[in-house]
Amino acid sequence: MKRDVANSRLSTAVLAAYGAPAAAFAMLLLPPYVFLPAFYTQTLGLPLAAVGYVILASRLFDALTDPLIGLLSDRTPGRFGRRKPWMAAGAPIALVAVVVLFAPPVAPSLAQFAIGIFALTLGWTMLMLPYAAWGAELSGDYHERTRIAGVREGVGLVGTLIAASLPALLSAAGEPDPRVHMAALGVAIVALMVPSVAWLLLAVPEPPPLAVGRAGLRSGMAALRANAPFRRLILAYLINALANGLPATLFVLFVAHVIGDSQAYAPLLLAYFIAGLAAIPFWSALARRIGKHRTWGWSMIGACAVFAFTPFVVGEGDIEAFLVISILSGIAVGADLVLPAAIQADVVDIDTAASGEQRTGLFFALWGIATKLAFALAALSLPLLSAAGFDATAFDAAGKTANRQDALFALMLLYAVLPVALKSLAIALVWNFPLDAARQHEVRSKIEGGEAAS
Repeated sequence: MKRDVANSRLSTAVLAAYGAPAAAFAMLLLPPYVFLPAFYTQTLGLPLAAVGYVILASRLFDALTDPLIGLLSDRTPGRFGRRKPWMAAGAPIALVAVVVLFAPPVAPSLAQFAIGIFALTLGWTMLMLPYAAWGAELSGDYHERTRIAGVREGVGLVGTLIAASLPALLSAAGEPDPRVHMAALGVAIVALMVPSVAWLLLAVPEPPPLAVGRAGLRSGMAALRANAPFRRLILAYLINALANGLPATLFVLFVAHVIGDSQAYAPLLLAYFIAGLAAIPFWSALARRIGKHRTWGWSMIGACAVFAFTPFVVGEGDIEAFLVISILSGIAVGADLVLPAAIQADVVDIDTAASGEQRTGLFFALWGIATKLAFALAALSLPLLSAAGFDATAFDAAGKTANRQDALFALMLLYAVLPVALKSLAIALVWNFPLDAARQHEVRSKIEGGEAAS
């Protein structure tokens, strides 16, 4: 049966049900990269380098499980669809991991931390890969895909805001203990995930696979290698994810040791993500006018311009200057969240036309690997800092950093300078991206007209 490419706008009810779980999923993503490294090193006393290596190992584990889960979810048969069974199985694994990581004993072992991180990454993969692929398949329209990604990522930012604000709210209420903060985050994740995932599974339909056959290994790999937009996008995506992963991994340490206020990270993160959420409608509207890839390029240019000032205007006590940088860079992150995901869905159409199989899960798995590889590389910043003599627990009696200036300089280079260089490479890759609205509509029309390869 042919589908109407132009008449594919989702109802508000379906879009709301699809977007709802993104809040809990985002809360699963933020803590491992922003809160947990500092929590397990500064508060619980685990070695900084060891925690970094555990996070790196979990990301490498993801590199093995992602393509397997993506491919299996593409080919899962049955009356319940291809995506729903995987999400139903992944949710309990993620919830158990939340309990292990967010409610640790007084003196946790490195092994307990490793078990929790590995379980969390597996559960999150089983949730997010089918979820993202499902969203990409809900519509074949170039601009409707931006709308779907915008709602998903906007709701995800709401979850991120909850995660970022809970520690500040608890501290303001007279509860400064990080252990209580993490336990509260765990309770919030469980309370949001259970009903929202149930709503998604019950209320959102899965479109039937848009394919004329199943690609063999040789022909499927040939189609993958020949997909030039895919190669270009995934490289830009990897580089930009690394550029974002470095400051995400080092944010809490940067605020505590460079600015000198260990309690300021929560309101600064809140301002950052509020700015990103508020900017999503702007980036979506601009993408309708000049295209998704060019809009993404402009957003990265803006982020580079902002971060380039950080080494010159941010030092001890400069919270106001860093607040401005956080807000302006947060505006750019709204585009980082929405536009690459929408472009990814378009690139899958190129593969479907060439291979004859709609391998959305596999493609999002490959992009997932790129993301997790980027954050794994970003986690290497922790042992690099340790090698440079940086100590996450080094504070004097007044609560100010006791690290040497060369160690703080290494922190500044990894946090603010290296991301600008990386984003500049990503901009060069996406600026003249070859898949625009007209080309995507042409490819999609051929697929839905039965002209895909068999």
